[in-house]
Amino acid sequence: MLNVLSYINGKRKTNSSGWTSFDAPCCVHNGETADRKQRGGFKFSSDTDWSYHCFNCGYTASFTLGYPVSHKAHRLLSWMGVPDIEIHRLTLDSLKHKNIKQLIRERQQEEIRISFPEVELPKTARLIDDNDTPLLEYLRDRSIDPWAYPYMTDIEQTRPGILIPYTYDNTVVGWTTRFLDDRKPKYLNNCSAAGYVFGTDLQHDDWQIAIAVEGQFDALSIDGVAITTNRISDTQAAVLRRLNREIVVVPDQDRAGLELVNDAVKYGFSVSIPDWDADVKDVNDAVKRYGKLATLISIIENKNSSKIKIELARKALERKL
Repeated sequence: MLNVLSYINGKRKTNSSGWTSFDAPCCVHNGETADRKQRGGFKFSSDTDWSYHCFNCGYTASFTLGYPVSHKAHRLLSWMGVPDIEIHRLTLDSLKHKNIKQLIRERQQEEIRISFPEVELPKTARLIDDNDTPLLEYLRDRSIDPWAYPYMTDIEQTRPGILIPYTYDNTVVGWTTRFLDDRKPKYLNNCSAAGYVFGTDLQHDDWQIAIAVEGQFDALSIDGVAITTNRISDTQAAVLRRLNREIVVVPDQDRAGLELVNDAVKYGFSVSIPDWDADVKDVNDAVKRYGKLATLISIIENKNSSKIKIELARKALERKL
């Protein structure tokens, strides 16, 4: 396999985060003066897979074993002096691994059996109605349509709360109650289904993207899915992949959300970190501030699948916190 680092001319250095920096060869081809400050960088995610970013002209490229050399990667390698015959050989060698990698990925997914036990809702639970004014006002204050989901309330509870049924394949597998008073705990959960992802039953077959967020109300405010925590498990990743569409993870804009970004990259999902106002901490906050449509547009416009761009957005969020 091609050793791209062997084609670096001049000085290079590798920092603690894994970036190998050198004078970027792309700048003179993109309207900039020649780089003399080592602003080009490679980062390897495995022995074979790499990403490149120029912190001067902004050029990016990447290579993943099992896929052909992309046009941008081909240009970069050519600028570095790699002969065309070596680049073509790299594509041929890479494609030999395609079927092997696909088989391994499918086998890993098959090993994770996804099934959640059915759970009975409390016998004293009922659907909310027009008389449940505090519950309706709470949902509307969060810019959520009270009638777009079967919200319930448990008449046996002494604290006012909204019960949200959890379903998977249209079977109830758990539920959570969000209490409306200021006492703790705020939530009462009844879901023993490890690896559950909320909202998969709400996704339409013709949708090309599923937006994955942390909280249930975040998901309900934009028709997304909720991890219900700031970490993604193997089972949850498998559930998301079975939606057969691009998964765009939108973390809460706090320290805990940085962990969700790391997991999204680990499982190969896209990430979106919109530049919202400083006091807008999650998707539901954004919907309340900007409206549902504007929030969705900001998420789509800021989504990235490039590991380099995701890392840059993550660092920008970290500086903001």
